[in-house]
Amino acid sequence: MEVVDLQTPLRSPAERTPERFSDAVDLYAEHVNPQFVRVLRTIGFDRTWVRGEGAHIVDSEGNRYLDLVGGFGMFNVGRSNARVRAALAEALADDLPISVQLGVSSYAGSLAAELLRRLPRSLGRVVFTSSGTEAVEAALKYGRAATGRPRVLSAEHGFHGLTYGSLSANGCPEFTDGFGPMLPGFERVPFGDSEALERELGREDVALFLVEPVQGKGVHLAPEGYLQEAQALCRRYGTLFCVDEVQTGFGRTGRMFALEHFGLEPDVVTVAKSLSGGYVPVGACVVSKAVFDAVCNSMENAVRHGSTFAPNELAMVAGLATLEELDRERLPERAARLGDLLLDLTRPLVERYDVVHDVRGLGLLWGIEFGEPSRGRATWRALERRQPGIFSQFVVGPLFHRHRILSQVAGHRLNVVKALPPLTVAEEELERFAAALEDVVRRASRLSSAAIGFALRTGVRTVR
Repeated sequence: MEVVDLQTPLRSPAERTPERFSDAVDLYAEHVNPQFVRVLRTIGFDRTWVRGEGAHIVDSEGNRYLDLVGGFGMFNVGRSNARVRAALAEALADDLPISVQLGVSSYAGSLAAELLRRLPRSLGRVVFTSSGTEAVEAALKYGRAATGRPRVLSAEHGFHGLTYGSLSANGCPEFTDGFGPMLPGFERVPFGDSEALERELGREDVALFLVEPVQGKGVHLAPEGYLQEAQALCRRYGTLFCVDEVQTGFGRTGRMFALEHFGLEPDVVTVAKSLSGGYVPVGACVVSKAVFDAVCNSMENAVRHGSTFAPNELAMVAGLATLEELDRERLPERAARLGDLLLDLTRPLVERYDVVHDVRGLGLLWGIEFGEPSRGRATWRALERRQPGIFSQFVVGPLFHRHRILSQVAGHRLNVVKALPPLTVAEEELERFAAALEDVVRRASRLSSAAIGFALRTGVRTVR
């Protein structure tokens, strides 16, 4: 057996040569998910990534890309944040007794207190989890147990995770199709439709209404007054109001939590993603004291819900360091300012190109929507019949290959491109993105024969 010298320091980043990762994509295809690798190779995204720093990622050839995906919102404090990394290194050096289980984490109470200090006073207990979908699962369980009601409502097109309870609340067919039947008692109402919501709540059998303050799939903002009215309706009919802040939390929308924009005081809030700065899987379901006490109402019921890895010391330490970094660098305020700048830079595209139908966002959660142009309708329709949402790929692909900017399509078959940059992104990088975006949109709006050929090839591959 090989003997490991514990005194030997870890290799520095300079010593971690790209050759170490040379077969990473092939190994992933062979042992993890070959179809995902086919997708990456089809669109030319099959890079080998070797380093992340701030708002950038670097491939094995040394090319530096602006990261507007941000791990789907995990890196609000920037990739490889030095202070979060230092806190984790210190915790590892201390040989903390991680997950004693019949005991409490040294830091869980402190992180819970810091979370509650930043959230509305309607909340009073923190249930730690290992992910966002696990936080939603906790919300569903606590909601049904606390109210004694069977039904759960969510919004159409909302995304709440991929485990079965969360998936049953998920409003995106591309994720639910093929996995049915879903769990009983779950129904959806149109996002922004207060009358439809009241019709369902009026039956007085709904335990929980689960809603994102900004829908991540498509970057849809709620109509003015809708969230406040939804909260009032939940109060009227005895339903718990649950705000899913998994992606919108921790400064993303220009406030520490998006619910602050609307003056909400929910009964339940779910958080995850950027809570640990992207280093350690962690999430939380934050509930009112009344909800918690209705479920964990005796010593016998003290551990009715839990998770093996939550809370663990490393996640708690990373969470505390992340909250401190958000405060120290005033990142929510920065996101508000840079989000306004990004909208100012990109909204003129609506007037300049009729293929651009809308530009919207809140803080550094931003999206641009494309639609059928007034000229070239026949070509557009032919492309959409073959591959719905293909125009957005005409934008994402060239941004990546021509401008070294990583972005994403904001949902299956949607012509919406989305940006979730780390909140540490520089102003000049957003200016660079806006200029690159206009270059790509101008070229893509011509719908050249080369682009049409790409769409047809992609469509055929998708069908196969």
